[in-house]
Amino acid sequence: MKKKTVLIVEDELDMRIFIATLLETSGYQPVMTRDGTEGMRKAKDVFPDLIILDVMMPGEGGVQMFRQLKTDDTLCSIPVIMLSAVAQKTFTHYLNMVNARLKDPIPDPDAYIEKPPEAEDLLKVTAALIG
Repeated sequence: MKKKTVLIVEDELDMRIFIATLLETSGYQPVMTRDGTEGMRKAKDVFPDLIILDVMMPGEGGVQMFRQLKTDDTLCSIPVIMLSAVAQKTFTHYLNMVNARLKDPIPDPDAYIEKPPEAEDLLKVTAALIG
C-alpha cells in the first residue's frame, strides 16, 4: 500500500523537522519546503494527498499560496491544514477582510491548527482528512 504524501510548507526548520518526523513515524510520506514559492512548485511536482501550510512566512506567505492552490484546477481539491501562531479567530477575520475585496473569495481551509501543534491533534486532523 502506497504511503499518503503530505507536503509541509513551513519556514521554521525545527517545526518542519517536528512535523515531518511525526508524520513519517505515523506512516505518511512527508515532503518538506520552506516557502510558498517552493511549496507551489513541489505541489505541482508531487501532487500530495495533503498540504500543511504555515500562514506567516517570508516572501510569499501561506495565504497567497493557499489562494493559488484553491484557484488552480489541478491542485484545488487537495485538503489544506493551515498552521500558525496567529489565533484562528484572527486568521478568519483576516480572510474575511481579504475576501471582501475579491470577486472569487478564498475558501476556508479544511482545518486550522494553532502553533505549537499538539502531536495527537495534528495526527487526528491528518487522518480525518486523508486516512
